[in-house]
Amino acid sequence: MSSSVSQSQSSVEWDQNLPISMELVLTVSDPEIIAELYTRNEGRDRDEYALAALRLGVLALRQARGQLDANILKREGEQLLTTVKSALIEHQSQIQQHVSGTLSEYFNPKDGRFTERVDRLLKKDGELETLLGRTLTGDQSDLQRVLTSLVGTDSPLFRLLSPEESNGLLSALREAVNQELLQQRQRVLDEFSLDNKTGAMSRLVSELTDSNGRLRDDMQEKIDLVVKEFSLDEENSALSRLVRQVEQAQKIISSEFSLDNDSSALSRMKAQVESTNSAISKHLTLDDETSALSTLRKQLMEILKDSDDRHRVFQEEVKIALEKMQARKAESARSTQHGVDFESQLFELIQEESNRSGDIATQVGATNGVLNRKVGDIVVEVGCDHVAEGAKVVIEAKEHSSYNIKKALDELDEAIKNRESQCGIFVFSKRTAPQGLEPLSRHGRSLIAVWDSENRESDLFVRLGLSVAKALCTRQARERNQIDIDFSMLDRALEEICKQVDQIDSVNTLATTIRNNGEKIVKQVQKSKESLLAQVEILQTTLQDLRQKLESESG
Repeated sequence: MSSSVSQSQSSVEWDQNLPISMELVLTVSDPEIIAELYTRNEGRDRDEYALAALRLGVLALRQARGQLDANILKREGEQLLTTVKSALIEHQSQIQQHVSGTLSEYFNPKDGRFTERVDRLLKKDGELETLLGRTLTGDQSDLQRVLTSLVGTDSPLFRLLSPEESNGLLSALREAVNQELLQQRQRVLDEFSLDNKTGAMSRLVSELTDSNGRLRDDMQEKIDLVVKEFSLDEENSALSRLVRQVEQAQKIISSEFSLDNDSSALSRMKAQVESTNSAISKHLTLDDETSALSTLRKQLMEILKDSDDRHRVFQEEVKIALEKMQARKAESARSTQHGVDFESQLFELIQEESNRSGDIATQVGATNGVLNRKVGDIVVEVGCDHVAEGAKVVIEAKEHSSYNIKKALDELDEAIKNRESQCGIFVFSKRTAPQGLEPLSRHGRSLIAVWDSENRESDLFVRLGLSVAKALCTRQARERNQIDIDFSMLDRALEEICKQVDQIDSVNTLATTIRNNGEKIVKQVQKSKESLLAQVEILQTTLQDLRQKLESESG
């Protein structure tokens, strides 16, 4: 077939060096191309069709190599987008109007066609149910017959997809894929064959050969430059300059660290060290009385002597004071005035506690009571803020070894009557208390406490005794006013206080006998104190509730 290829209307810029047209004489041997060309009339029709096919093939190959004209694509794409946008906007407007009217006509919930139609379709025995039953149900349904004719064993589709049919789809697909794979394999082999000078492998080998030659030349030049820089034969080379700088630095360092040169750094350092050593030796010697060490020694000796004198004087003063104190204690123990001192010290403690709680403490040991006797040393009158306002607690203080528990209770009972009190506390001195007596115990309305005037820790027993006595006064006030109040909590608090008092006494014994168990003792004391504080809090809360009930009852 003979044809002439002329310049076509294209957006590709024409190269002036190319000819206007090109004469081609082609011999076509591909069966598919021959079959397609054979459908055209021989002559101009067939030539134009072949030229068009050739152009499409060239454009397809160019597209495969990424050489399509970007400007044409951009311009055509923009024009296409503009046209599509205008058409879409116009179509959108028409669709909106049409859809709005149609939706109103069909989907109006009152009289819309859709509502009526859906009702007819979905109601019992409606059209949809009847149609579905006729179409989908049973072996003789329309769906069953259609599916059997379309995908049954005797259907054309089944025969077409059967791998046993020679003219089936799978056989045709297998043959087409095999042919295409063979063609692709041949093309790949051609590209990687060195016999094909235009193949990719041949071009790659050629380019690598050229690049390798240029690289070898450049590498040789670089190596020559590097060798030149590291050569000592060249005065301006980097290695020569480095050697000169190292030699110069070595000379400077040798000069600075030489003792033969008086101006060197090592010589100056040696002179400074010798001068400093001489000055230190001069000031740190005891042979020279003007040295700093000698002066420091004199000052320390004077300070030690003065401290020793003051310490000796202090020891003498302490010794004299201790002798006087022991003498006063011995005299007080021998005289009757010792009991009076014990009573006065106890009154100071009780007065301090009463002032803190709003009560009134009075020392009445020198005055007669209602029984015309002086039994009862201290009277505490409960303050106005308490439920048991006006109640009295009598306290008898004794530091005499002739008293036992029974005698103390008898005298305390007489003191309660003599001072017109509701309850009382008998306070033993720690020195004269009976053996095995608990620090705080209760016998009805009478309390017995053990107090050491020289140990402030035992003040807690007296304070607890006052709190328990006030609680007993509160109970008696309740009995007088006949108010139905549950005092079980008070009883439990009093029992807990007595238990904790015993615990504290045992802890105190441990503290005086076993000094090494200090940490354990401190923890136990702290725990007991916390428990006591909790019980006192319970007492205060209960007493507060009781006072409110009494006030409401009296009101």
